[in-house]
Amino acid sequence: MIDLPHRLRALRRQQALSLEQLAQRTGLTKSYLSKLERGLSEPSISTVLRLAEAYGLGVSQLVGADDASQEEVVSVVRVADREALQRRGLGSEYHYESLAGRRKVKAMEPFVVHPPREFPDATAVFPHPGEEFLLVLKGAIEVHVGERQFRLETGDSVYFDSELPHRMRTVSRAMAEVLVVAAH
Repeated sequence: MIDLPHRLRALRRQQALSLEQLAQRTGLTKSYLSKLERGLSEPSISTVLRLAEAYGLGVSQLVGADDASQEEVVSVVRVADREALQRRGLGSEYHYESLAGRRKVKAMEPFVVHPPREFPDATAVFPHPGEEFLLVLKGAIEVHVGERQFRLETGDSVYFDSELPHRMRTVSRAMAEVLVVAAH
């Protein structure tokens, strides 16, 4: 349970809960929850059960007792082991590869995108809460963010509020490869 304070803090932030809201869910005090997140108190088994239920996890997932949970703490993904992801509703135009798939609790979502040559739909944009960072690893892309558009070459990057409508496409001869890090 060495990483439990970090895990508790990350879970609460990921679910956008205040200490007060978590206290209401668990029946524990805000000050006690704060001490748990700072590693100043050790939880009893009944406290662990309450927290696991509040977060919708099994106890072993919460405290990291099984091997899979330990892999979540430090997630190494080899290039050959990247999980291919498909974006729903867009067919196969955008190809995604997850870079932190084993880690369940995370503040960032890193992945590699291979954008299509043409936008799948003239009106297709992908706003969502949070912030986003793009770094072109190979090729060149055209990125639309809000009303602005940019051409980014290998090594160029852009950081923006992801609630703005945004999309990208490959504009180089070779298919582009883009590192995307989205934060909630």
